[in-house]
Amino acid sequence: MTVLVLGGTGEARALAQLLCDNEVDFVSSLAGRVRNPRLPVGAVRIGGFGGVAGLAAYLRTRGVDAVVDATHPFAKGISANAAEACRVAKIPLLRLQRPGWTDDTGGWIRVACHDEAAEVAAGGSGVFLSTGRQTLDRFVEPLGKHRVVARIVDPLDGEFPPDWTLVHARGPYTFDSECALMRKYEVDTLVTKDSGGDLTRAKLDAAAVLGVRVIMVSRPAGPPGVRTVATVGEASAWVLRPPVSRI
Repeated sequence: MTVLVLGGTGEARALAQLLCDNEVDFVSSLAGRVRNPRLPVGAVRIGGFGGVAGLAAYLRTRGVDAVVDATHPFAKGISANAAEACRVAKIPLLRLQRPGWTDDTGGWIRVACHDEAAEVAAGGSGVFLSTGRQTLDRFVEPLGKHRVVARIVDPLDGEFPPDWTLVHARGPYTFDSECALMRKYEVDTLVTKDSGGDLTRAKLDAAAVLGVRVIMVSRPAGPPGVRTVATVGEASAWVLRPPVSRI
């Protein structure tokens, strides 16, 4: 049996370790959008497949028996491509997606997209953008004259307002460090997306203590009809089942 793990998340790395421990033949695939990514154990390929047709061809030529989509909750494109490619290639697909965050304060402002988040954030004065570098362009016009600190992992390709402060850092982050960052830059508004997990949860805890307004971008809907589990253990159990029970 050969399994393709569409990865790039902590859950994907943990699943790779379990598959390795169980001597399952697998390949982890990373999109290649982050420089120096954290690599899982086992075989790894980096880069796109060339859309649905390319992915379907890869599944056939490599003899893949099952696919686990363990990409980021906001990786809408690859999840859609995986669903269609697996349908075309008649290969079982499982979505491994960690649960989203819950609002213990009852005060988060939930929005449907980054454009809406930018409009709402314009009501603040000191804005902390923690949405990733690929969406920062959505905030330039609405927040061009605001005091903004944006946290990114890799350097930006385009130009952004000169008054913006860019912080280069990679999680996990601590509660104390998040409090220190928000105090240093006098943040009154945090914009983030509902990634879930513990790796970056500390910013939400810090915002609650400091009274910082939280604007939360909701997750996009996943492909219809795809079985989804929330834990690595469930995904591992699905892979290890007899082929007929995965359908």
